[in-house]
Amino acid sequence: MLFRFFLAIICLGILASCNTQKDPIMETHEFTNDLIHETSPYLLQHAHNPVNWKAWHPETLKEAKEKKKLMLISVGYAACHWCHVMEHESFEDSTVAAVMNKNYINIKIDREERPDIDQVYMSAVQLMTGRGGWPLNVIALPDGRPVWGGTYYPKAEWMGALQQIQKIYEDDPSKLEEYATKLTEGIQSVSLVTPNPNALKFENSTIESAVETWAKKFDYKKGGLDYAPKFMMPNNYHFLLRYAHQTNNEKLKDYVITTLNQISYGGVYDHVGGGFARYATDEKWHVPHFEKMLYDNAQLVSLYSDAYLLTKNEWYKQVVYETLDFVQRELTNAEGVFYSSLDADSVTHSGKLEEGAFYVWQKPALETALGVEDFKLFADYYNVNAYGIWEHNNYVLIRNESDADFIEKHKLDKGDFLQKQKKWKQRLLSIRSKRERPRLDDKTLTSWNALMLKGYADAYSVFNDANFLKVALTNAAFIKNKQMASNGQLMHNYKEGKSTINGYLEDYAATIDAFIALYQVTFDQQWLDLSKTMTDYVFDHFYDDASGLFFFTSDEDAALVTRNIESSDNVIPASNSMMAKNLYKLSHYFSNKKYLEHSQKMLHNIQVNIEEYPSGYSNWLDLMLNYTEDFYEVVIVGAAAEEKRVAIQKQYYPNKIIAGSAKESNQPLLQNRFSEKDTHIFICVNNACKYPVTEVEAAFKLLNDK
Repeated sequence: MLFRFFLAIICLGILASCNTQKDPIMETHEFTNDLIHETSPYLLQHAHNPVNWKAWHPETLKEAKEKKKLMLISVGYAACHWCHVMEHESFEDSTVAAVMNKNYINIKIDREERPDIDQVYMSAVQLMTGRGGWPLNVIALPDGRPVWGGTYYPKAEWMGALQQIQKIYEDDPSKLEEYATKLTEGIQSVSLVTPNPNALKFENSTIESAVETWAKKFDYKKGGLDYAPKFMMPNNYHFLLRYAHQTNNEKLKDYVITTLNQISYGGVYDHVGGGFARYATDEKWHVPHFEKMLYDNAQLVSLYSDAYLLTKNEWYKQVVYETLDFVQRELTNAEGVFYSSLDADSVTHSGKLEEGAFYVWQKPALETALGVEDFKLFADYYNVNAYGIWEHNNYVLIRNESDADFIEKHKLDKGDFLQKQKKWKQRLLSIRSKRERPRLDDKTLTSWNALMLKGYADAYSVFNDANFLKVALTNAAFIKNKQMASNGQLMHNYKEGKSTINGYLEDYAATIDAFIALYQVTFDQQWLDLSKTMTDYVFDHFYDDASGLFFFTSDEDAALVTRNIESSDNVIPASNSMMAKNLYKLSHYFSNKKYLEHSQKMLHNIQVNIEEYPSGYSNWLDLMLNYTEDFYEVVIVGAAAEEKRVAIQKQYYPNKIIAGSAKESNQPLLQNRFSEKDTHIFICVNNACKYPVTEVEAAFKLLNDK
């Protein structure tokens, strides 16, 4: 009854997660709160609210306990549209602020800085309401245990709920105490991973069954899943592309290719400036919430690079190059570090903030910019018509056919058309650059930087563009020199020359993965050694003996309501699935049996969840393929190692790691294999190596020999 009572007073939340922008900050302000001392752009956006916001600091938590006041914990991020809507409606309102300030210790949290706190209270809200999203608003007892929560609330409902909860706290606090105890038990059970009692066994039939279950939700015409909104979910398609290739499943391969085409043809892809928005609001990938997140673009660069390897589709190469142009132009600073996101909203000519204003186009402006004749062709190519219109006479550029089909339809010369397309983009990008720009979230997160570093390394592996490697090495040096201690400890956040916030498991998992990828395109042993140092640090400070997995937070962090284990893959793979794959790869590089056993144990304990919800465990499924199919060690040793590495990586072999050296090395995979005379390529599987070859084509034959 108590649980239903609280559900009854919780207003309907709106699951919305996108992006916006406030009016420009004036030189003088009527209100200033404690957030003025923070560096997070999201927190600073609220520094002049009349609400007495505080950041999550020990002294804030101490104040709540000493004053015996409820805590109002509001979580969001700089690229969150509905966060800013609620700010404008409620947090900038003095009447609402008076209620909040009188009864609550008000705490603002940037979820990207503090994903640990976000996880705890998101679990609580999902248990209470059956949904989640941002803004995430929770009321907690002075000790931090949640008792009420939801997402976005209109002003009147927000005020009513706050007054009701405070009245209960004053009149009958035992009800809140009882509910908090039960809810905390629920939160603690959410991330609980219990040991699998069955014998360790990984079979192809498990993967096949999971994919069959998953396929019931495929949208074979428009790609993705058969409902809206549609998220890109890069790791899903990394796995499905690999699985389709290794099992010769043409139907599945066609589905993945359709998905990649539709995403990149859609409005979620920025056809003028490159890069991807976060997700589409419709089924044809047309109208996005226009925020651009670093982590999406990082993973999509890796995905489209892989897809190019398999298909040799030049459009995928163009997508990779345009996306990296965008990242370098708009999300990279002089230190070679990557910023977090760009907002969705910007100011129009009329002075109003509108979502997508920076990115959309109207017919008259396009006709003027391109000329009447070029506009006709452009309008057909990008659907400046009923198919591409959004709202208020605005068009979101979207394609619905390949270049080859379009060129054939209009009887065009391919070279001339591609040159014309390039000029269109340059012209529109120049015009767009004069518009009011979306706001930048300029904090740097280690985990997201590592994802982008890996994106550059993957792109370099495929396209051998020296600039990609240069950017990757610059960013890797930043992480190594600014975010990492000699014992392998990482910091999570960086801004204005300062590294802050003890690293989370996601920081280690993503950085280890990126450094392994960087080793494979440089053969520089330091990146493997640093990966091992970080891995050993993770075992020392994150390992959970009961589950065989790793906690999201270090044992050196202050305790929260619960210590979570992140195991399901989302828009970013779970930190544990990434660690399990890292351990698998490092076990090969260092001949480390402990790493291999732990990787197997992690996958074994997650296996039952995979079968129930395969799309939420795609990175685990990818790891399982390493055990159920042949997985190769490609070892290149000799003076021409770099030349042969480039050639080997021109083909799509997702079931391999690569190691190499131009000289003698003590690394287990390289030891006693160097020859002054020839450069040898060793193809090994299950600790057994075939006779070494000297030609790349001969190596390909061995890789194809099942």
